[in-house]
Amino acid sequence: MAIIGLDHIQIAIPENGEDRAREFYGDLLGMHEAPKPANLSPTGCWFERGSVSLHIGVDRDFVPARKAHPALLVDDLETLRERLETAGHATHDDKPVEGYARFFTFDPFGNRIELMQRVPPA
Repeated sequence: MAIIGLDHIQIAIPENGEDRAREFYGDLLGMHEAPKPANLSPTGCWFERGSVSLHIGVDRDFVPARKAHPALLVDDLETLRERLETAGHATHDDKPVEGYARFFTFDPFGNRIELMQRVPPA
């Protein structure tokens, strides 16, 4: 028995937050909304891009994840930073990690999101 991959990441949002999630994860981050199976909760939404699958579920007792976070790999980190900041989402750098350029932001609900781009070793 061995873990062979990661199927999806799930984060939580408050009730009635789907439209704001679509704006952030779809419009700003460029993910595509994926259909949810009919037998699952009608609330929330799913997004995909490349091999990444992000499930967004509604939590009636929502509390934002301020430390735990997904780290999403991107191919143009600086353009994404500019797009987020132009849309009013603050970004901040953190301690360097070898082989990556990266920054953090928060989604509209206060969930921490890390965005990373691989870079050649220094």
